[in-house]
Amino acid sequence: QVQLVESGGGLVQAGGSLRLSCAASGRTFESYAMAWFRQTPGKEREFVAAISWSSGAITGYADSVKGRFTLSRDNARNTVYLQMNSLKPEDTAVYYCVASKGAYYSDANESNYWGQGTQVTVSS
Repeated sequence: QVQLVESGGGLVQAGGSLRLSCAASGRTFESYAMAWFRQTPGKEREFVAAISWSSGAITGYADSVKGRFTLSRDNARNTVYLQMNSLKPEDTAVYYCVASKGAYYSDANESNYWGQGTQVTVSS
């Protein structure tokens, strides 16, 4: 079992930056790929970014955030960071972190653990 705690959300003006953190419990953090999703009311959860297990050598991003968001991991702190720059009002959502048991995030992985979410609001 992995427990995730997201932090760093808040209110920011368009063009600003935020850094989201996702801290994981447990001693096997390196064996989990990590990802971020976001959701707005009435819409399905949307993929944002993912990073591979271990050293995090592989990352992937949704087209809508590519070039603006950067995902990294610090295995010594059991934490991943989503640096969000040049924020737009359409980035407003609840952001969820997920730990996925495997080399890279997949719905089909044996175990996926979700955090409680953190609200990001970007004002125009």
